[in-house]
Amino acid sequence: MTEPPLDELIASIAVDVPDFPEPGVVFRDLTPVFADAGAFRRVVDGLAAPVLTDPRVAALRTGDGDPGFDVVVGVEARGFLLAAAVALAAGTGVVPVRKAGKLPRERISAEYALEYGTATLELHTDSLTAGQRVLVVDDVLATGGTLEAAVGLVERLGAVVSAVAVVVELPALGGRQKLAPHSVHALWTT
Repeated sequence: MTEPPLDELIASIAVDVPDFPEPGVVFRDLTPVFADAGAFRRVVDGLAAPVLTDPRVAALRTGDGDPGFDVVVGVEARGFLLAAAVALAAGTGVVPVRKAGKLPRERISAEYALEYGTATLELHTDSLTAGQRVLVVDDVLATGGTLEAAVGLVERLGAVVSAVAVVVELPALGGRQKLAPHSVHALWTT
């Protein structure tokens, strides 16, 4: 039996939750996708693919067996699940970007606008090194504020963003433009 394309698989399992977390917002709940072992495996493989296949980032690879990134940065909270799985599969480390007040050591922070408010992200100052290649992973790219803040934190520490990978992109909200010129890879665009 032929497997469906990854975007169709994700769309068939994800659940839309209207008016969450506030009226007018449609929340794309990916937890059913994560709970399906076969779908989750394909999502993890798909998230690592941009560095392996995108010619814009091919120069970052140093040879066969090099995934094109040294560490995966996951954005709180669902991004943690995804980043950890991608890092494990690629044989790299994983670094969390957390909401304000969650990291115990010296950290840098960035405030950003959400589609329904504002928030602050933080990153330990010793979590990345200058020149380190980073794959930034999150579940959804909507307005781009969260990922723009995360990318900014990574770059403030001198690391190099190899690519940004997300499960779902909502292109009508324009988030991809905020991440230019970085390579952005979405598994499902809706």
